[in-house]
Amino acid sequence: MRYNFSILLASLCLFLFGQDIKAQVFSFSFDGRDKEAVRVLPSDVYTQDKGFGYDFVDVVKYAQNSQTDNFNVSPGVFYFSVNVPDGNYKVTVEIGSKKQAGSTTVRAESRRLFVNNVQTKKGQFETFSFVVNKRNTVINLENGKHDVVKIKKREEKKLNWDDKLTLEINGDRPLLSSVKIEPADTSTCTLWLCGNSTVVDQDYEPWASWGQMVGYWFDENVSIANYAESGETATSFIASNRLKKIASLMKKGDYIFIEFGHNDQKEKRAGSGAFYNFAYALKQFVDEARSKGVTPVFVTPTQRRFFDENAKIVETHANYPDAMRWVAKDLNVPVIELHDKTRTFFEKLGPENSKRALVHYNAGSFPGQAKAFEDNTHFNPYGAFEISRMIVEGIKELQLPIVSYLKPSIGAYSESSPDDWNTFIWNNSPFIEIEKPDGN
Repeated sequence: MRYNFSILLASLCLFLFGQDIKAQVFSFSFDGRDKEAVRVLPSDVYTQDKGFGYDFVDVVKYAQNSQTDNFNVSPGVFYFSVNVPDGNYKVTVEIGSKKQAGSTTVRAESRRLFVNNVQTKKGQFETFSFVVNKRNTVINLENGKHDVVKIKKREEKKLNWDDKLTLEINGDRPLLSSVKIEPADTSTCTLWLCGNSTVVDQDYEPWASWGQMVGYWFDENVSIANYAESGETATSFIASNRLKKIASLMKKGDYIFIEFGHNDQKEKRAGSGAFYNFAYALKQFVDEARSKGVTPVFVTPTQRRFFDENAKIVETHANYPDAMRWVAKDLNVPVIELHDKTRTFFEKLGPENSKRALVHYNAGSFPGQAKAFEDNTHFNPYGAFEISRMIVEGIKELQLPIVSYLKPSIGAYSESSPDDWNTFIWNNSPFIEIEKPDGN
């Protein structure tokens, strides 16, 4: 019998009594070692009726058949999805094999990094736990009514907004033994992210942002809920009901990180300006957070790669970073100075090597890429990973209580001495996009 008792019981309770299926615990075995778990067979392709299985099989096959000299998809990469309600889920993965050595990376939903390039010898198994935030667009209001997040057309295909919790198993030789998915403890601290394309969970290679990397540095006591989206300003984020959705879910003890400025400076309508509607919008984030016992943190915008003749970064954000600092001082909001940190980072790398942190690739580096990528705003996986380290250092510098949930092995970091891009390992996802994200 392939279905374990806990799944059958939870399904029966739901059918008979309409109980909340968040009590359901899913256990899956991919190699048969866990006899109490559901055995996943190669034929178990995801369907809505089944509720679990291998997913995006055609996407993986297409990418593997579309390799170029510079773009490679691991032969063993696969996706596995489970249909679950919204919420925070503790995911426990066991990687390794009795038969072979492996190198495994685990990401979730829209390329959120959790386990990176873990090496296992033949017969060796390693276990990792992390929390994944699962969401949809529905907003449950206190009066029993509902509203929705007004997502953009392109977001409709994002893994972040569907009905499934999806795991991406990647790596040079990915080996997955078992997966357990269970509701996270109610005490789990949720870190809500608000921002634009420099923060969003980017679905497609070669784009990446710090929001999908930062969860890698935290243990299973923290969930990252990234509501950022490309092209958003502080005011459009509010207008699209993203803050409203967050406010309906956040609880005392959570954190909300707010990074805007890139797109806000381009607003031209009446009332626009750094110390006008931008400052007012920032105050709305703060007021909403504090009304729920949530700690707001401002993150000044990442620099653009724009050098002068002396190899120094030119300021391109006008007075928007200063406006954020002004509001922070007035409202006593802690600030992570990502604006300053990324300036140091770019200048340390220099005009040429700084391209290694951004989407700068020759034509033909990715399937269907007819023109060179020369994007000086949006990060690639290496750049996003480095920015996430700067966020962590900012948390340490501010001595925020959430620092206690950082992994012990994280180590020290300085943007003036960044990791070597030559040694950074990233196994490409099969999802590719040759059009740049909104915003610049």
